[in-house]
Amino acid sequence: MDLPGALIDTLRASFGEDGVATDQAVRIVYGYDNSRREATPDAVVFAKTHEQIVALVRACRAHRVPIVARGRGTNTTGASVPIAGGIVVSFERMNRIVRIDPANRIAVVEPGVLNADLQRALESHALFWPPDPTSAPYCTIGGNLACNAGGPRAVKYGATRDNVLAVRAVAGSGEELRAGTPTTKGATGYDLTRLLIGSEGTLAIITEATLKLTPLASAKRTLRATYTDVESAAAAVARIMAQPSTPCALEFLDGESLRLARAQGGDAIPEAGAMLIVEADGNEATLSSAVDAISRAARGSGLIDLSVAANADDVAQLWAARKALSPALRTLSPKKINEDVVVPVSRVPELVAATRELSARYSVPIVCFGHAGNGNVHVNLLPRDDAELARAHECLGEIFDVVIRLEGTLSGEHGIGLAKRDFMPRALDAGALALMRRVKDAFDPDGIMNPGKLLPAQTAEM
Repeated sequence: MDLPGALIDTLRASFGEDGVATDQAVRIVYGYDNSRREATPDAVVFAKTHEQIVALVRACRAHRVPIVARGRGTNTTGASVPIAGGIVVSFERMNRIVRIDPANRIAVVEPGVLNADLQRALESHALFWPPDPTSAPYCTIGGNLACNAGGPRAVKYGATRDNVLAVRAVAGSGEELRAGTPTTKGATGYDLTRLLIGSEGTLAIITEATLKLTPLASAKRTLRATYTDVESAAAAVARIMAQPSTPCALEFLDGESLRLARAQGGDAIPEAGAMLIVEADGNEATLSSAVDAISRAARGSGLIDLSVAANADDVAQLWAARKALSPALRTLSPKKINEDVVVPVSRVPELVAATRELSARYSVPIVCFGHAGNGNVHVNLLPRDDAELARAHECLGEIFDVVIRLEGTLSGEHGIGLAKRDFMPRALDAGALALMRRVKDAFDPDGIMNPGKLLPAQTAEM
């Protein structure tokens, strides 16, 4: 669309000449994300203050122009792609850690702060913020809030929604709001903080967040368990999570994942049908008993080897290879489809078995790995040509059907965006979707906030 001249004038008055970009070269850069989808916005603005966001939303509402909030574009579902044009608002310049309050275990941050930068700032206080996605070195806190990001530590410490106490935001109506308090308990009205987290910028733009921090454990142990097949490893996951000592990470890799990880990490990665990486943390005095309990649960049919990492280098190699998997799969299959489905932990073995059957039936390679401790398995379909890509899309629908049948859900941490929007009616009943639409209308009466994302077109629900 051609933006009204009056709107451009308003934006330049609010953001300054260097805060508004309309030239095509810049607009193209801010039109795609890690989903490989792309669309060119009509303008890009670079926010620095809450007041600028208020002015932006009110001006865009007056002119009925779409707004898409953007962190660093690491999203894999197309949630930050401006498919309806309009204005992309980048938060790369709104990146202050406002304050760290160790006494109350909170940090107040702007949305453009990088996850890894926050973690480094917290280390000197012996604290951390639990969400730790693979993209932590370059993803933003705002992006983490948008899709309720998780990571390996979520199995013990929760995902983003569990670790945010309050937000400051601007709704699509142009109204300013503060939700939540810097306290860990509260029973005052509706929980708008948790509602906004995971809403992918479709309701409001968050301009500040108060994060709940956790003390760093004084000790940690990393175990590696290998199995003859994926079914044995998946069964071990269920046993480990059924005993009282909750690991701080429990990662699952199938045989093909191990082969690829071995290419990245060398001999530190064994040859096996499947592997678990299990971490336990806590006080040195009590950690041994936790490791013993987890080790007993890990033993069972199909176990090849169970060992504790000998030193920090061994631990680093294991995690480096695990975190290199997703980019390695993209190299193997540039058209890969990466789904982060979730099922109850006890049903992980059924999910893994179903993906193996579907892989054989559709003749499409499927690799499974991920945060098995909370049932969040990354199912990667790896089509190598157009024919396999077509079959992969057919297979994907069946994978989602299996997940729903197992009482699971479509996404654990990547969100819905464009990629899974049309599958939402499989995961939610008509009543829930109707209520979500009314919530959307209340926050964003003119539909300008990240249109076309998360909620399916109403015709898709028929």
